[in-house]
This record gives sequence, C-alpha cells and structure tokens, in this order.
Amino acid sequence: MTEAEPPPARRPRRLGVVLIPLLIPWSVQVFTRADATLLFPWGLVNTTPPGVTDLYSFLFVYTAGLPDYILAWPLSVGLYLVGVASVVAGAVAGRTYEDRRVTAAALCSAGAAQFSLALGFSVQPYRTAWPTGTLVLVAIALALYRDAG
Repeated sequence: MTEAEPPPARRPRRLGVVLIPLLIPWSVQVFTRADATLLFPWGLVNTTPPGVTDLYSFLFVYTAGLPDYILAWPLSVGLYLVGVASVVAGAVAGRTYEDRRVTAAALCSAGAAQFSLALGFSVQPYRTAWPTGTLVLVAIALALYRDAG
C-alpha cells in the first residue's frame, strides 16, 4: 500500500463521498422568484408546478429537438457513472482496480459538462443557472484525488 492509497477501511468512505452528488442538484435554474428547476443526475424537479421528471423521460419522452447544451446533462451523468464505477471497483476489489486518475478525470469532466449546461441555460432571457454540480464534483475530485498522478 503506497502513501497515496488510503487504507482499506477508508475505501468505503470514499465511495460514500462520491455518492453525495446524487443528492445535490447539479444545476439550479431560476426563472422568476417563484419558479426554479433543479437538475439532478437522475432527473429534474420543477417548483412551479411541482413535479419530478426522470432523465430518461426528459430526453426521450417529453422533449424533441433539444438544444446541444442540454446534451451536456446526460454526458455529465455518464462521466459521473464512470467515476462511481471506478470507486466501486476500488472499494470492492482493492486498489489495483481503481485508477485514481481515471476517477478524478471522470468527476472533473462531469463537472465541466455541467458548467457547459448551466452556461447554456444562463444565456436565455430571464433565466439564471447556477452550476452547483460543477463545484461539488470538482471539490470531491480535489479532496479525494489531488495527489493521484
């Protein structure tokens, strides 16, 4: 076990930290004071009217001809899942199955894609988008993997 690799007891903790973004909105779009949309990796939550739409339904059932910047949402989820799969492999099978550089790159790339999504929403009139997922994903990558290399 190298100095950069945490002891086996810390690997499950790392997995728990990497799963936190499932609970936090990755992008918060505010249209008016009373109307917001929260984009999670699993779907979106509207405040007015209140409702939840899963990612699959949003992409393939309710919408057609999406702007290119919205495609950053499923791309970021895919990149995030690559990072989670890498951490799971490391937690279950040991450090030789997690390439920490791949995990860090997947998390940071997912954060970059989310920033692209928020930027695309922000250029629309009367809409502001906050890239909370970018901050969370990059912070996790830095906190857990800054010494990977």
